[in-house]
Amino acid sequence: MPLKTMVGAVALLASLAGTAFAGDTPKLTELSPDGKDACFGRVYDAAHLKAHPKQKVARIFFFYGYDPVSRPNEEPGPGADTSYNAFIATTVRGAKAPEWAGGWCNHESEDGKTGPIHCGMDCDRTMASLKVDEKGRLIVNDVSPDLYLDAGSEDELGEAEYDRQALGKEDDNFRLDPMPAATCKAEFARVDPIDPALGPPLRERLKPDQAFCYGRDYDAAHLGSHPDQVTQSIRVFRAPVELASFAAGGDTANWPDGADLTISVTTRQKASKVTQTYSCQGEGDQWRCAASAKMSDLSCDITQKEVFLRRGANGTMMLANPNSSLPIVDLCSKAADGETISDDKIYRLNPMPQSACAP
Repeated sequence: MPLKTMVGAVALLASLAGTAFAGDTPKLTELSPDGKDACFGRVYDAAHLKAHPKQKVARIFFFYGYDPVSRPNEEPGPGADTSYNAFIATTVRGAKAPEWAGGWCNHESEDGKTGPIHCGMDCDRTMASLKVDEKGRLIVNDVSPDLYLDAGSEDELGEAEYDRQALGKEDDNFRLDPMPAATCKAEFARVDPIDPALGPPLRERLKPDQAFCYGRDYDAAHLGSHPDQVTQSIRVFRAPVELASFAAGGDTANWPDGADLTISVTTRQKASKVTQTYSCQGEGDQWRCAASAKMSDLSCDITQKEVFLRRGANGTMMLANPNSSLPIVDLCSKAADGETISDDKIYRLNPMPQSACAP
């Protein structure tokens, strides 16, 4: 994912916080008789697409089971319940990667065990209706043209742009063949391919009881080419204080949720370091870290001041500061409100010896 969308992933993953949980939903034996992940899919050939000119979808896959999109990431390990138990991915003609949506499926009946299968999404939207035919194929219908668009997007985008982004008039009543679960997982992996240079996620690279230090000192040449950058030196670290805090009240099973880290910054205007503690949680493939008052003496509520950590290539770490959330300014000041307007938005940090992050 490009760096400019590093923080945008937060909105995407936040949509997973639905009110129905896979663990609370009766298992659909029609889709998965053995209770395991189930996959259905179809790739349309040129002859079919020529005969259906108003069908945009060239590839479609439906997956019933645990989240196939997030993959091993910064959230708790495999097997944890998520809000969704059903996922659909479609690739339209000419597209290089699929679009996808997640939801939850259950029977439309009081006992939740009989009747038609309905798959819903957030905001009371419908993903699809399902049934399995006599040959074990999955029939997917009631697919909305704005499956991947926001509610009310037709009015916001205008008719022409809506028609361009929405699914086609014949993108419904799909007949999908049963396939190995690995086939669906490979298809969903095309949504956001993993860069091998990134290595393991931070939650595996950085252990709960492990101190670390990442940072960067910007030289005159860099600062000269970035006149709007305030930061001269920056450190991101966990030291004995942060380790002791997690050891006293942290839950290693849900690592990195509850992990404290400290960010220290020296600006061009100030020779002394300014530090701020943040409390983190795993979210997708990044850590979302909110400013904490644990080791600060601030008069305002700073819990909405957030930064985001993501693994960079070849052992580096990326730090995003989208909303003036670093101590380059007083987090309680008006200058800290709104989006960061300087060049202090994205930092590529290198691993450093722990002594480089000493208070």
